[in-house]
This record gives sequence, C-alpha cells and structure tokens, in this order.
Amino acid sequence: MIKTRGSKPIESIYPPSQGVGGPSGPDGRAHSTVPWEAIDQSWMMTTNPIKRVCVAGAGAIGSLFAGHFDSVAVSTVLTRRQEHADQLNRLGLRVSGKSERQARVIASTNPADLGDVDLVIIATKASAVEETAKSMKGHFPNALVMTVQNGLGCEEVVARYGDWPILSSVTFMSGNRHSDVHVEYELDTATWIGPWAKRHASYAQAQAVAALIEAAGLKAEAFPDLLPAQWSKLIFNATINSISAISDLPHVRSFAQTGAFGDLGHLVRAMMDEGKRVAEGLGIKLFEDPWEMNVKAVDHGQTGDDDYAHAPSMLEDVRARRLTEVDWINGAIVRGAAEIGLPVPINDTLFRLVKARESSWRLNRGSGHGSAAASQSKPWARRAQ
Repeated sequence: MIKTRGSKPIESIYPPSQGVGGPSGPDGRAHSTVPWEAIDQSWMMTTNPIKRVCVAGAGAIGSLFAGHFDSVAVSTVLTRRQEHADQLNRLGLRVSGKSERQARVIASTNPADLGDVDLVIIATKASAVEETAKSMKGHFPNALVMTVQNGLGCEEVVARYGDWPILSSVTFMSGNRHSDVHVEYELDTATWIGPWAKRHASYAQAQAVAALIEAAGLKAEAFPDLLPAQWSKLIFNATINSISAISDLPHVRSFAQTGAFGDLGHLVRAMMDEGKRVAEGLGIKLFEDPWEMNVKAVDHGQTGDDDYAHAPSMLEDVRARRLTEVDWINGAIVRGAAEIGLPVPINDTLFRLVKARESSWRLNRGSGHGSAAASQSKPWARRAQ
C-alpha cells in the first residue's frame, strides 16, 4: 500500500516487479521486465511519468535507491570517482540483506553523460550538497530534484544552482556499503517526502515519487507538509548520531533501555524531550514521537538472527576523522532553541562535544600526529543513516 497524507491511501495499483530471478539481459544479469509505462499512473495525471532517475551520490542510501530503481525505471548514478563509475557500469550494483537483487545501472562522473532525467535524488552528505548541486548546474533541465539529507537547510543550497522543482525528504532506511558495487539493506523503513514550500514542486509530484519508490520495493510516504516529519527525524537523528559519535557505540538496544539506573536510554529520552520542547516552541507539531521511533528502530532493524547494531553516519565520520553533519543536525536544534530563548543543555553539550572532536583532528593534523581522512572533502562521501 502506498501511503499519502491528506488523501485516501491507494492500494495495489502496481503489479509485482520481476527483479532478480526475472529474465536476464545480454550481460547475464537479471533485471526488471516490468516497464514504468505498464504501471497504472491514472491517479497522478498532474505530473509527468518518471522513466529515468539519477541518484547523485552512491553511498549507502544512494546505492539502496539506485539498486532498487532498476526494477521500474532507467537507473543512473552520478559518482565522484571514475573507478566507481567504471565498476558500476561493468558489474552492476548488488543489494543484499532485507532485499536481494542485482541491478543494472548507468554511472558517470559527468552529468552530461547521463542525459535528461525525470528525477534526481541528491543522496550525498549534507556537507557535500553544495558541490553536488554546483556540478548539476545547467544539466537535467526537466528534472524534479529531491534532497534526502540529515538535518535541515539543504533545499536552500540546491535552489541556488538551478530552477528545478524541489522535494524535501527524510529517510529512515539504512544500509551498510560493503564496496562500490555492494550495499547491504539493513533497516527497511520509509522515506518521507513532501514539496519544499519555497520552490514550485507539488504534492502530486511527492506522491509520484513515493509511488515510484514503493513500486521499486522500498517504502515511502508522501506529505503535503513535511516539516512535522522532518522535525521528528531531526530530533531522532540529533540524539542517536551525536551520542553514538561521542560514545563510539552503534545504535543498539541499549539506546532504548531504561530499566536500570545507569541505562543509556535515560539520556536518550531526556535529549529527545529537549528537542520536542524546541519543536513545540517553534509551533511545530511532530508527526511521530522520536522516542517511539528509536524503540521501533532497534526492534525492527534485526535481520535474521543478527541483532541490530547500526553505525550512524556521524559515528562513521568520527571513526574516519572526517567532518560530520553536526552543524546541519544538532546545530539546527540548538539554533532553534536560541531563537525562542529555550535552554537545551543536553543538546548544546553534545553539539559542542562533536565539534570538539572535529577540532581535535585539525589540531593533530597541524602537529603532524594523524590526519583526517581524504574523504573529508569528497562530495560523494558515504551516508549510512
């Protein structure tokens, strides 16, 4: 079922797709035989069919999108490295875990090589969005653009480089990128999508993209107004990412445990409660409670007999000594609190501790003791959550 907010849910409008296990192409790799044209789109007559998609940034999230879109559209990927593009073109993209498939994609480091597309999903880290959008300037003139970053504010950056209609989105799915051509699908939860209010995208276009994502085998939900959902995810992300980054502990069951005096869940809940008070002070009614999102994530993320232990993107950045997205995530809550004069000591402390970790790498680099990972400045750096 495709869920939409503000309209009646539409059920069973798509035939089951034939991904892996369906007929093979001349390269021997299985791919879809269900063309997008065969899918009933009569309910979305106000928007153009999406037949060709470009995913900019082939980290974990970007790879999950690109690896699934092959079943319903032409799936193209804009990469940073030529060797990455070459590998994808030669070997395709394998998805394992919650979904098993081998996708055929078209990849390049040059947007001009990918032709005109109907949808661009910018799946880089927030800190790389500007360089990505700048590289897209003058390309994809007929595309709808969707941002899917942690934190707030990336739409403003994209809008500086083209007159594309822009959709905002937040995603709860997560993955582990094992190589340039293999991503493991860990958490099979939804991507929430809505029109960005400052640019000429529509709710119908958000519904069309949600339909495409669902038809591809992922989960999505469209909203007329995404801000309540964005803030729900923002509070969740700010808490889980920063605590994980400082403690070096992946997102595991202890983040939701409060039975004992020393349990980590007490800190998690208190930090989320601070964020909820900021949202309330700004007049934002949350779509979902961040604490319940946390509980569901650690319960739902298990695959087979393996316990859920997801490394959030900020933890991966800290381990690799590259710049984090803390300014876009935790910084948004701290700035919002300052705007309404609300003290948020836990959020403020975690924000500044992560900033201190980043400062320590610069200090060590200047002293000749260690160095930041080269990927710190890479626009296609991997995203995990």
